[in-house]
Amino acid sequence: MKAFLFPGQGSQKTGMGKNHYDSDPAVESLFSHADNLLGYSLSEIMFEGPQEKLTQTQYTQPAIFLHSIALFRKLGETPDMVAGHSLGEFTALAAADVLSFETALDLVALRGKLMQEAGINNPGTMAAIIGMDDAVVDAICEEAAALVKKPVVPANYNCPGQLVISGDVDAVKKAVELAKEKGCRMAMLLPVSGAFHSPLMKPAYDALKEKVDSIEFAESKIPLYSNYSARPTTNGEELKSNVLDQLLSPVRWTETLQNMSKNGANVFVEVGPGKVLQGLVKRTLKDVEIKGHE
Repeated sequence: MKAFLFPGQGSQKTGMGKNHYDSDPAVESLFSHADNLLGYSLSEIMFEGPQEKLTQTQYTQPAIFLHSIALFRKLGETPDMVAGHSLGEFTALAAADVLSFETALDLVALRGKLMQEAGINNPGTMAAIIGMDDAVVDAICEEAAALVKKPVVPANYNCPGQLVISGDVDAVKKAVELAKEKGCRMAMLLPVSGAFHSPLMKPAYDALKEKVDSIEFAESKIPLYSNYSARPTTNGEELKSNVLDQLLSPVRWTETLQNMSKNGANVFVEVGPGKVLQGLVKRTLKDVEIKGHE
């Protein structure tokens, strides 16, 4: 069985999608449609940068979504199940016909803008903790939050031994310090514009919820594994609730991959820019086929 995986923020790069745009009229048409819907030339930012602009959350998120959904359409395949990493969950929703392309793009553009604003108004950061069990990192976050009296939480359970934490700058720094003291292989701050998947995203959650509540989420045509639960569902209302809750909750990617495998997936295809998710599959599952389309 085949699982399609859609990447999230961090997979962007200047020039992304240009080869497909130049060689495939359907991709060119979709990119032009997106530019018209957004009211600015996203394709120009994707193709020409500058990189500093492309890495701004308000542009990064729609850029990765557009690139990924264009590739999905180009492949012309229906997978047996889908999942997306953080932002990629919106791509999965569009791929499974839960949301139209237009509605998903509108939501992704709003999400990126709101998350960027939340990062400015509630400054925070994230850090990668490598070479520790999840439970140990969970406990370190609790200890750091208690010491600093500010929030730091697990944000991305990416694969065994790789966890990203998120929260207040001082609390994240304290957690990094504690992780090093307790013998992690590596702990480092990440160059991000906010504390994603943490309580500091509450203003973004509130504004996004207002928009999402006005939209009907259709039943999914294929099982979609949500970041919030790591479990599959086809129920539109549950998918709507899950995609909102993931903004304040950790991405349970390790569990998601393991559950997909348990439910029969033996071919995992990353559809979108970069190879981040292929690496996470490789470090999480054995004896599966891993492919990429970028």
